[in-house]
Parts: sequence; C-alpha cells; structure tokens
Amino acid sequence: MIKNKEVVVQDLGLIDYQKAWDYQEEIFANTIQTKVNNRLHENEAIKTSNFLLLCEHLHVYTLGKSGKPENLLVNEEQLNQIKATYYKINRGGDITYHGPGQLVGYPILDLDNFFTDIHKYLRFLEEAIINTCADYGVIAGRYPGYTGVWIDADQTNARKICAMGVRCSRWVTMHGFAFNINTNLDYFKHIVPCGIDDKAVTSLALELGHEINIDEVKKKFLSHFESIFEAKNIY
Repeated sequence: MIKNKEVVVQDLGLIDYQKAWDYQEEIFANTIQTKVNNRLHENEAIKTSNFLLLCEHLHVYTLGKSGKPENLLVNEEQLNQIKATYYKINRGGDITYHGPGQLVGYPILDLDNFFTDIHKYLRFLEEAIINTCADYGVIAGRYPGYTGVWIDADQTNARKICAMGVRCSRWVTMHGFAFNINTNLDYFKHIVPCGIDDKAVTSLALELGHEINIDEVKKKFLSHFESIFEAKNIY
C-alpha cells in the first residue's frame, strides 16, 4: 500500500453540528470504500485521503454510544431556553458540550497511512493539545484512567481543558477533540461532563485571565499536529 501522510485541513468556521457530522460521515464512508476497493483490486490501488476538519459549533450536547442519558441534566424545554440542541452519536465516550469559542477538531485519517494503534492515536492528539497549551505558558497533561487533556492533572483540583471521543472502523477515524479556548463554561453546568461528576472543566481564557485569539490557537495546534504525526498539512 502507498502511504499518504498528506492531511487536507479544512476550517469550517461556525457550523451546525448535524451539518458537520454529515460531512464527516461522507468523508469517512468514502475513505472506507476506497480501502475496500483497494483490497478487491490490489493492482489498481489508489492512495487514501486524510482530512482534518476544524470548526466551532452552535450550542450543542452530544452523547457517545457508551454514555448515560441521565448525564444530561436538562429536559427538552430547558434545552430550548438555553438555545442548545442534543444528539446521541456514534463516537466513544460520554456526554460533552460544544459551543462558540471552543476549537473542535475532526481528524478523518486512514491510520494505515500512519500507524495502526488507536491508543497511540489518542495520545498523539493529546500531545498536540498539551504542546499548544505550553505555547501559552499553561502546563497541561493527562489524568490517569481518562482520555483528554487536563490542567493540574496530578492534583485534587484537576480540571479538563480538552475532551476527546473518537470512532474508528477499518483503521479510519472520525470525531475527535473539543478544546476549550474562550468557551462559555456555564453550559457545562447542564451536564455531567464526560460522565465525571467530581472534576471541573476549564478553558485557556480562564487559565490565562483574558480572551485568546482562536485563529492563533489553530495555527499553533496545526503546527504541533503536523510535527507529532509526521504529516504534511495541505490547505
């Protein structure tokens, strides 16, 4: 197989969750179909493509396939009052929130182009976020037993700055991470974030005490992503 480490980066801006999910599913399905065709016609095999979609969402809560519905603490009427929507989706993990001021990333990668290890994949995504936080003087790390990126991960006041939940089939990934930059953290009060009821959430803005240019954060993250995955970002 010809390995392709080029990653097409697309910034979708502020986008409705369903629209972004549909787009992910389209790319995901096309990539898997290419892999199936390559197995059937090995002499005519073509390179699979890799994508990294960046965006922000309107207020929305998403529940992973292993999540507990009771971790959403509001009913439909209350969701309408806070102008939020709710989706049960096909990623791993429990419930989380997406909204304006949060950098959401959806890598749709054929891991056969990189390495076939989903745990390594998650650790690499975490590392890209950890390094981005370090660029702002914020020391972040991992919390034992959980995915995502945390501040003061070795202390009793550990707080989550980036949630992660992915889906992988035939070594093709989708869904990804939600990195709190200028996020309105009040929206997390309406859920048990990631099903963890004894830990707080935070944002880069809260840790630094001022709003951050999210476009600048994107550039820093993309640089780390490219380096860690030994990829070549295409814009």
